[in-house]
Amino acid sequence: MNSTAGRWTLLILLLVGLDQLSKLVIVNSYALGQQTVLTSWFNIVRVHNTGAAFSFLADAGGWQRWFFIGLGVIAVLVLGMLMVRHASQRGFALAAALIISGAIGNTIDRATWGYVVDFIDWHAGGWHWPAFNFADSYITIGAIVLVLDELSRVRRG
Repeated sequence: MNSTAGRWTLLILLLVGLDQLSKLVIVNSYALGQQTVLTSWFNIVRVHNTGAAFSFLADAGGWQRWFFIGLGVIAVLVLGMLMVRHASQRGFALAAALIISGAIGNTIDRATWGYVVDFIDWHAGGWHWPAFNFADSYITIGAIVLVLDELSRVRRG
């Protein structure tokens, strides 16, 4: 592994550590459903998600745990190989590192507890975004960076 890939790997380790530490604090400090209102638009609340984003497949009967663990492992392996191969392409490597970090964080949750711990709760008026966590944010930001990087590459090309 070259030094550039090593730096991306270090970023992944730091982000996964932050994600897991934040979830550990929530699990040890909040009962399921317990919340702290911080502002009129932001709460901390402990939620368990057995599905994917927006609780997709949450009521599927249990098989989804193993499906999402497998999907997470495959995503980490494929993106990890691509990240190492293209470590000098900053936009792509950053996107891959973010997505890998999120996939690892949520896969650890599924393997450990059988669900993902979510706790960030945004809302405004009658609109309420589903609770999420740092790993979800990493995946979302990574996907945005990936699209922007590709659009930039097409424009330059």
